[in-house]
Amino acid sequence: MSDVIKSLSARLNPAADKPVASPTREEAEAAVRTLLRWAGDDPNREGLQDTPKRVAKAFREFYSGYAEDPSEILDKIFSEVEGYDDIVLVRDIPFYSHCEHHMVPFYGVAHVAYYPTKGVVGLSKLARLVDAYARRLQTQESMTSQIATAMVKAIEPRGVAVMIEAEHMCMSMRGIQKAGAMTLTTQFTGVFKKDPAEQVRFLTLVRNGRG
Repeated sequence: MSDVIKSLSARLNPAADKPVASPTREEAEAAVRTLLRWAGDDPNREGLQDTPKRVAKAFREFYSGYAEDPSEILDKIFSEVEGYDDIVLVRDIPFYSHCEHHMVPFYGVAHVAYYPTKGVVGLSKLARLVDAYARRLQTQESMTSQIATAMVKAIEPRGVAVMIEAEHMCMSMRGIQKAGAMTLTTQFTGVFKKDPAEQVRFLTLVRNGRG
């Protein structure tokens, strides 16, 4: 079936837009046992008997970002800031995520900055926003864009700058196996996108104080 026909079929079939029912905990654990057998081990041996339960529990934590609403994280703005309208930067926010292609970790730090208009958000909220997107199956590029877009929608700043630096285990422990290689992504909006000097200022502030 061609892509055009598939697309048309999805629009004509309302059922195609319905979310897929979430599997039960028991189904998730059974899937882990299947993968253990696929890997070549025996899920019934002593060391692996409780592994399916542990993996299911770990997945709830790894992917807890799906239950987070970014708009709710940024729903409170503090307007009484004595007229402050300069850059706000939270640097070196650590995060752990999982690549959507191989479901192996990538991790690093995020740097998030903005120019406030209506007010400022709590600094911890920016760290929570990073986690909300990191704790999902991700690509680094998408995560960078999602953080910036969520901030633009929620607090309407004059500009947002996001930079993420991460090491990907799908590149370090498999495939090309180049441990230590870092990937850097950026997303700029508003004044950061229009004015290269603002990008330089952001990058300078991020790099200052690093050895």
